[in-house]
Amino acid sequence: MIKIDKELIEEHGINDQEYEFILSSLKREPTITELGIFSAMWSEHCSYKSSKTWLKKLPTKNNKVIQGPGENAGVIDLGDGDAAVFKMESHNHPSFIEPYQGAATGVGGIMRDVFTMGARPVALLNSIRFGDTDHPKTKHLLTGVVSGIGGYGNCMGVPTVGGEVEFNSCYNDNILVNAMCVGIAKIDKIFYSKASGIGNSVVYVGSKTGRDGIHGATMASAEFDDDSDEKRPTVQVGDPFAEKLLLEACLELMTMDIIIAIQDMGAAGLTSSAVEMASKGGVGINLNLDMVPCREKKMSAYEIMLSESQERMLMIIEPDKEQEAKAVFDKWGLDFATIGILTDTNHLVINHNDELKAEIRLDILESGAPSYDRPYKIIKESAFDESLVKETAESPINILKRLINSPNLCSRKWVWEQYDHMVMNDTILRPGGDAAIVRVHGTNKGLAISTDSTPRYCSADPVEGGKQAVAESWRNITSVGALPIAITDCMNFGNPEKEEIMGQFAGVVTGMIEACEILDYPVVSGNVSLYNETNGKGINPTPAIGGIGLIENLNHFSTPHLKRDNDTVLLVGKTDGYLGQSIYAKEILNIISGLPPKVNLKNEKKIGDTIRDLININKLDTVHDISDGGFLVALTEMSISGGIGVKIHLDEKDVSPKFLFGEDQGRYIISVPDELISDILRILELKNIFFQKIGKTSGTKIIINDSEEIEIKSLKKIHEDWFNEYLKG
Repeated sequence: MIKIDKELIEEHGINDQEYEFILSSLKREPTITELGIFSAMWSEHCSYKSSKTWLKKLPTKNNKVIQGPGENAGVIDLGDGDAAVFKMESHNHPSFIEPYQGAATGVGGIMRDVFTMGARPVALLNSIRFGDTDHPKTKHLLTGVVSGIGGYGNCMGVPTVGGEVEFNSCYNDNILVNAMCVGIAKIDKIFYSKASGIGNSVVYVGSKTGRDGIHGATMASAEFDDDSDEKRPTVQVGDPFAEKLLLEACLELMTMDIIIAIQDMGAAGLTSSAVEMASKGGVGINLNLDMVPCREKKMSAYEIMLSESQERMLMIIEPDKEQEAKAVFDKWGLDFATIGILTDTNHLVINHNDELKAEIRLDILESGAPSYDRPYKIIKESAFDESLVKETAESPINILKRLINSPNLCSRKWVWEQYDHMVMNDTILRPGGDAAIVRVHGTNKGLAISTDSTPRYCSADPVEGGKQAVAESWRNITSVGALPIAITDCMNFGNPEKEEIMGQFAGVVTGMIEACEILDYPVVSGNVSLYNETNGKGINPTPAIGGIGLIENLNHFSTPHLKRDNDTVLLVGKTDGYLGQSIYAKEILNIISGLPPKVNLKNEKKIGDTIRDLININKLDTVHDISDGGFLVALTEMSISGGIGVKIHLDEKDVSPKFLFGEDQGRYIISVPDELISDILRILELKNIFFQKIGKTSGTKIIINDSEEIEIKSLKKIHEDWFNEYLKG
């Protein structure tokens, strides 16, 4: 028998206060299996013990939300009986330890969260962040993660349609891999995880259980140190071909009115799925681990309960329907085993090899999990020092060339070309724009989807950064003509036991709350990843926002690609030329201090709603929002993607870095043909929306005030060269 001592308790991430609560609740010392179960269920990854006080404050409802937080994924109404099911989750620590499998199993896990609710996955996105480009591990981690994302998604036949990539030294030892999945289901065929029916069978389906991923949830809830490579056995190993079989088998069974409840075995494996299903249903659950299909010999109860082997599900089925269900899984070549029964005891009872290995009241594990109201201190940078912006003799074109060939503004084409983004034939707008567009199969409706975050803003001012992350997502969805409906989030932060880190979390959530309320853009699902620190050094606060919107008629949407010669180019929204926390300040001035730009949410809504209305009445077909890099970078992206130049005419005072590269929020560039320009201007004036005429589309060059020019093909090469040269070098 394994002795439970202080060292073993600490290894399981349980503090003295928590262990005392376990002793008083059980009225005895826990078994090693019980200790492992408490460790997993009370980890940050599963219990949100440091964050749930704040998460409860987020807006989670509007008239389109069917299911908010608390299920495997969020669900929104798309009309006509259709629903979108979506969620984003992190796989940060595993991807740093083993980049290919860490990223691959992150993609596999988020897909299971979606199809366990009865939805067929139709789109994958990601938000990935790496350390400084000169760091010795960055190139290895980048190529491994991108290969893992592409390998799993491509094998599953689900398109990867969007994402974001950032490099920053704060991620040197803690990369971020956040994966998002969107699925489509019928509203009357949504499946939930609430177990019900005393005497009903607990059924295990999918792949066999092995020793991979044991303590994955606990490892993901702790800081790293210099021995991170020793944690390699805690990383799961994925099999996308097995997952494809599991997807088809589950969706087939879901047509047969057999499943009462279903849950993915994700973080903490069989432990979390059994506990969460029974707790939601207010029932007990007895498990006989002798019946669990195992691929390795002599696995202990502890190992079986905590394994995070992939491609597995837990279902609740009426006993007399077991054989009918089993026939489906036999056909697909997957394991199907009845491993337990629902009871009226409100206890989790585990037997293995004719021995009682665990008996725990479920309310202790679930509602009894610790919840910490941790002290916090919101720290902001001092104001941006305008005196640091010196007059420069360097031409705007030369600055532009340097910026678009820098790691965080160069083309991401190399990344998304590793992914199959056209499989299923419903991808309408591929990666590289403001938001991807995916058709709702068999209809003329489209989903607009994006992932967004600006961690440098959140680090400098957590509240303003939280607002901006939500607003940028809303703006990207709006830019293609979609109505933004709801978001999922992935909240990546450092050690919450430090007041300044908890202050970052509290500040970002505060900003998100304001933005979600004003923009009517609630949070319906998500994930929190804390302790992203190594040897005491944490990452920038990184709230990744996965947004989704609806295009009701795919005859009306916009893209950021310039389409015609002789269009009038308008800059919509006021430009003050704010350079604080801009990429220009970092790359050109080597300044990383100062506050980020302010976000005027009411202005965001007024301008965005107007842009969307113009798209939907067929007055606009070319729109790009302005974010990283500012106006001239955004206009260059439009020219490169459309292969059309622009003759820019500006007042001399505006031919300055502040105007050209400032990152003021709430702005769009639109391109309008002559026959529509008077209508557009009238509507903008009627709505009292500030705009500037910038110039005309023309030829194959960007020309500024007839004094500077550069060929689009030269800019395209510069834009795309960085990744190619980096990977070669």
